[in-house]
Amino acid sequence: CFYPLFIDPYAAVLLSLDVADQTSESLVSHLMPSAEHYRLTTRYLDDTLQHLISRSDNFRQIVLLTDGMDTRPYRLSWPKMSIMYDVSPGRIFSTAAQQLRGAGAKIPRNCVLFHTPLESPDLQEGLCKNGFNGNRPSLWVLQGLPLPSSSSFKSLLLVISNLAMKGGIFIGEVPHFPDWTAAADMVSEQDRLENLFFTQGFRVSFVLYENVAKDFGLDLAPQREQCGRVLFVAEQLRFSDAQMESFWTHFERTEEDADEEGFEEL
Repeated sequence: CFYPLFIDPYAAVLLSLDVADQTSESLVSHLMPSAEHYRLTTRYLDDTLQHLISRSDNFRQIVLLTDGMDTRPYRLSWPKMSIMYDVSPGRIFSTAAQQLRGAGAKIPRNCVLFHTPLESPDLQEGLCKNGFNGNRPSLWVLQGLPLPSSSSFKSLLLVISNLAMKGGIFIGEVPHFPDWTAAADMVSEQDRLENLFFTQGFRVSFVLYENVAKDFGLDLAPQREQCGRVLFVAEQLRFSDAQMESFWTHFERTEEDADEEGFEEL
């Protein structure tokens, strides 16, 4: 008996020829997962995202790192005052957003969605200009964002590390990086990823696709079908740039107050 892992009422809209033609050029160079694998990953991330949001009232800033066609802002249940930031290729997002609006897709009431183009010269600045607040908790989700190399992922981690408040959560799927295939030191890709997360201040744990499949009572396709992709959940252990700025501002004011009190005593 087959049952869907998730329901996406807008999938057919994004499979139209207009969108497909404009997106194929950007996506053709990346290893694409099988349909089964994509459904499994999407369901896992959906469930994890909804669990984290329902468990805490703090996560109202959600950053979706996507291919430009993520329908989560329209099809998932979001708490009031949720602020969603979509980071994705600008041209693809614009085309998809137009198609979705034409199909009647709407952001839930009392929620907002901002888009920051992946091509922005300064991604961190772009998110901040859209209102991202590093003094508030945030939840980051990675699925589909074009990451051609490990260096591009390292750059992304640096941006998130600078922006995400301590205790922020980063979940998602990391693609296989071709520049890691010929590892002379025989270090596994998972070990490399763990080190990459750690150097940017994240404590990470990896999730086996086989375990996710078992939770849904499914038999997973062979390993090669997964294209070397890795599921992860990470926690930010460092203070964000905004937190550090607030700390130093408070520290300087405290010192100034102390100096004034000392001067009055003299």
